[in-house]
Amino acid sequence: MLDGRVRSVLERLELETDREKRQNLPREVRSRQVERTTGRFLFALVAPQTDCEVLEIGGSRGYSSIWLAAGARYLGGHVLSTENDPKKIAAWRENVADAGLEDWADLVEGDALETVAKIDDVFDVVLIDAEKDDYEALFQVARTKVEPGGLVVADNVLSHEETLGAYSRARQDDPTLESVTVPLDRGLELTVVLR
Repeated sequence: MLDGRVRSVLERLELETDREKRQNLPREVRSRQVERTTGRFLFALVAPQTDCEVLEIGGSRGYSSIWLAAGARYLGGHVLSTENDPKKIAAWRENVADAGLEDWADLVEGDALETVAKIDDVFDVVLIDAEKDDYEALFQVARTKVEPGGLVVADNVLSHEETLGAYSRARQDDPTLESVTVPLDRGLELTVVLR
């Protein structure tokens, strides 16, 4: 649920991101988080699912992790996030703790292409929000962690269409998947694994 602690951290992170954009900080040092409406959408995806297990690839400073964990805790779910940047890892841990969500979210440190393959779990929802050139490889490794009926959400497919257009087309052309591009914020590709 979005209690006062959760709301406070989300609002602080939104202000930090706005300040970083105004200062024109380089992309690699900014908190590259989803938009607020995308966060609300992710919350709505996981909150009604009992025991929803979520894998987040690209946790950054924890903004989307907080939305996901706040939704997952409603009916006993859990979020496992990945992050490779040491500064963002420290911020992720602090922000999730400040939001009071440490019992509903954990972080795996390291390159997601390596760490996800080693995870011995199955997930209901996967969020891919990482380096755009890695989406295809990240989808392939994440798919091994999703059973039929599982959902993979990829962010930025419209804002980075020159890079991720092929990702969306590959999902939509695959008969073992059902996939749709949702024009929310930077664009989401929602892909259900059929078999």
